[in-house]
Amino acid sequence: MTNPRSSNLPSSVLVIGGCGFLGRHIVSQLLEPSTSKVSVLDLRTTNNRLPGASYYDADITSPEAVRAVFEEVRPQIIIHTASPTAMQDNASAAQKKGAKALYYKVNVGGTRTLIVQAGLVGCVKAFVFTSSASAVHDGHSDLINADERWPVLRAPKQKDAYSESKGVAEELVLAANRKYGDMLTIALRPAGIFGEGDMQLIPNLLLAYEKGQTRFQLGENENLFDFTYVGNVAYAHILAAVALMDTHALTTQPLDHEKVDGQAFFVTNAQPLYFWDFTRMVWKAAGDKTTPEQVWTIEKGLGLLFATIIEWLFWFAGGRTPNLTRQKVQFSCMTRFYCVDKAKKLLGYGPKWEMEEAILRTVKWFQERDAKDGVEKKVQ
Repeated sequence: MTNPRSSNLPSSVLVIGGCGFLGRHIVSQLLEPSTSKVSVLDLRTTNNRLPGASYYDADITSPEAVRAVFEEVRPQIIIHTASPTAMQDNASAAQKKGAKALYYKVNVGGTRTLIVQAGLVGCVKAFVFTSSASAVHDGHSDLINADERWPVLRAPKQKDAYSESKGVAEELVLAANRKYGDMLTIALRPAGIFGEGDMQLIPNLLLAYEKGQTRFQLGENENLFDFTYVGNVAYAHILAAVALMDTHALTTQPLDHEKVDGQAFFVTNAQPLYFWDFTRMVWKAAGDKTTPEQVWTIEKGLGLLFATIIEWLFWFAGGRTPNLTRQKVQFSCMTRFYCVDKAKKLLGYGPKWEMEEAILRTVKWFQERDAKDGVEKKVQ
């Protein structure tokens, strides 16, 4: 596979949210043999710092703070990954309400600030935005090989505030294409990101393994689902940046069917798996020995009934949300996978890490981290 850094790389790249889960992987790949200056803007840059990059603390909702960093760094490429973490479905109503306000403040307001300031500073040629595949999903219907022709959903069809805020922000980014001089924009929609540093999917699966819960599954495991390794998502972002820079080098604008600027692209591992097959691959990598004959399958309808009863009991007991919810049952049993032909054709995308290797790398990272933490606790 061709290394995107062999193309027309800029002298300065700024990764917004570069201390986060995805951002850190993008920075790491950018720092591989390259002549580019790599900088990071994040709310706090104390975690996930990498040697070779420059770090700047700033709130992306503050035009003054953003402009100061842009003026100092003078980036030609901006890769914007910053976002609050999606709220877990067992959060309280009050927590969800607060999270919605935060999503709109950061994902929509912050993105708008970045676009405007990038346009005003005058040096930015490429703006790459991390959207979400969930922007086209209503959270309960099946998605079968969904592509970029599917509409971005708004309320009331879109019931998830995080997904809606990502969709609104994506529309802002794409509408800014060629609006500020020669600044080109693009949006990537990754699906189900996991990998080293993941704070949601893999930790929850490993916790279930540690609790001995690997003999249970919800549904018949007939639903294909897209999970995407973070290294591949990071790679797609770099390809997108290079594609925009290559567009700048053209003497004439590309034809509509060749355009990458002003476009959205789904990004997955291009390897949808049955939901519980992925889960059991993670558990197996962690050491699980459960055989198919030992698995107890809870039919979806029965699972929804159990979840409804438990949710009501918890509500009567004080309004807390249990670990088993109707939303989790729906999520475990729905089909949700996407078509990445557009990214393959126009960005040259293809996963650098296949699913089995990606899972092994991820689980090994968590096990090594936990072992290190255990040693440090004993020393203390």
